[in-house]
Amino acid sequence: MKKYEVDGHAPSYLPEDAEWKLVWSDEFDGTELDKSKWDFRLEIMGTRHAAWCADEGIELDGKSNCVFKMIEKDGMVCSSQLQTGYNFMDAVKDHAGTKYSGGLNWPIAPLKQNKFLHKHGYYECRCKLQQKPGWWSAFWMQSPIIGASLDPAQSGVELDIMESFAPGDVIDHFCHYNGYGIDHKAVHAGEGRKGLDLNEYHVFGMKWDETGYDFYIDGEFDGHVAAPVSDCPEFILVGTEVKGYREKDHLPTQEARENVGDTFVVDYVRVFDAVK
Repeated sequence: MKKYEVDGHAPSYLPEDAEWKLVWSDEFDGTELDKSKWDFRLEIMGTRHAAWCADEGIELDGKSNCVFKMIEKDGMVCSSQLQTGYNFMDAVKDHAGTKYSGGLNWPIAPLKQNKFLHKHGYYECRCKLQQKPGWWSAFWMQSPIIGASLDPAQSGVELDIMESFAPGDVIDHFCHYNGYGIDHKAVHAGEGRKGLDLNEYHVFGMKWDETGYDFYIDGEFDGHVAAPVSDCPEFILVGTEVKGYREKDHLPTQEARENVGDTFVVDYVRVFDAVK
């Protein structure tokens, strides 16, 4: 890996097989989230998620960090997710004012303009993992139209660059495609890491090009997925989710209740293009 300096911030370490230019980033400077770059993910598959919250789940600490916090709100345990775009299946549907006759309804909620979509390049996040159990953190990408066809090159692939379901541990890298129903498929690569230092920042990266996806942890190669390769521009997500709400009773786990106040700290998110 080769060093790429960013003024006033920690450097990036990029694959040596190309020259790179920075094309999008957030260093989380200042004390206010840049909402021209990010929105909060609040809905999933047409449902408002009870434990996803907005501004109250994050803060910029004035030291170039975005701090995600597990909080208690209205008797629930909640946390935040940030995204640079929108999946067309996520938003809650409202059939009021449909223009179609005969009782027909367009089954998709009003669409939103994506803030940032991109495809081939190098994607990187520097962060401190959550310190306690009860929630998880992730850095990943998704297509706005995933599952709209059975051609993942056309409709995209979910790219899980980092997922940490237990403090200090990150799992291998999964690529999901063909939606999340009966047609769903997935492949994965790498070994992840166990026992990462919770007091240190760690860097998670992915190179995406015509040959597939290379994944990196702290500058070390951690696996390659050759196919299917998305040719669809996708959006970035970074954030957290409280454990328990996807279970049958839709309630936070006891560990989540006990560890309200824990944090997941993101130093930066950067996107690079190979110079041709």
